[in-house]
Amino acid sequence: MPAGLLGIEDLSREEIEAILTRAKDFQPEQRHTFKKMDTLKGKMVVLLFFEASTRTRTSFEIAAKRLGADSVSITAAGSSISKGESLVDTLNTLAAMRPNAIVMRHASSGAPHFLARHLDIPIINAGDGAHEHPTQALLDARTILDRKETLEGLRVAIIGDIDHSRVARSNIHLLSRFGVDIVLCGPPPLAPPELAKIAPGVTIEYDMRKAIRDADVIMMLRVQLERQHETNFPRAEYFSFYGLELNHLELAKPEVFVMHPGPINRGREISSEVADSQRSMILNQVENGVAVRMAVLERILSA
Repeated sequence: MPAGLLGIEDLSREEIEAILTRAKDFQPEQRHTFKKMDTLKGKMVVLLFFEASTRTRTSFEIAAKRLGADSVSITAAGSSISKGESLVDTLNTLAAMRPNAIVMRHASSGAPHFLARHLDIPIINAGDGAHEHPTQALLDARTILDRKETLEGLRVAIIGDIDHSRVARSNIHLLSRFGVDIVLCGPPPLAPPELAKIAPGVTIEYDMRKAIRDADVIMMLRVQLERQHETNFPRAEYFSFYGLELNHLELAKPEVFVMHPGPINRGREISSEVADSQRSMILNQVENGVAVRMAVLERILSA
């Protein structure tokens, strides 16, 4: 693995498998609390978030603490950037405090890569614009493997705002390494044909019912209104064509399950009946977020 984790695209299949295998060790046994470890005792992790986040920031913080590391959380509103300080000066200030790793989320694609070029500190990409979100793809893969023996040969339908989704891109990079049949589906402006060129085994389908047919996994995506420049789709109209309802599941494999990176918008992307059903693995994804991020932090900081 590189000094940090900037994207799934940088990882080999073997490195991905190693992280997923180690993450399984960090999954708490049912109804048991996780005992704090001292693996990273004395290490400092800075959580630098320039975009709002609940799941990712909190799970990285919990992951660091469970491994015995200290963590400091910084948001754009609480940093000197809100006073006009440049990103470079903020980063140099942080570097002078000598953290052992920086976890960064930023609205601009490539921001963590920029940081990595300027600092001799491991950088972990917690989401950069519409580019990548590597730990989300890793936790998604871990969640699938909790229900399936292997990723090989699965059909995964990714539905929604594909074009603006860093989650979709990281999942495409990861799943394609394992020969997964990936079907992208969404309104034409949000699922342009060139997305099929990201990796082998990717096809695009604009009819949601056809995309779901015979799927092993249905991965729904949030409609990212904050990144869209296209004409906004009315909530009810979008849901009628690309919202997941219980009757859609009948078209998929009998053991199909549903995923969503969150936050979910009920009545726009997914119905409450599906989100709260036994088919839903959404809360399992949240739980696996801690385990996967523990595996990533351990791999980077104990090397």
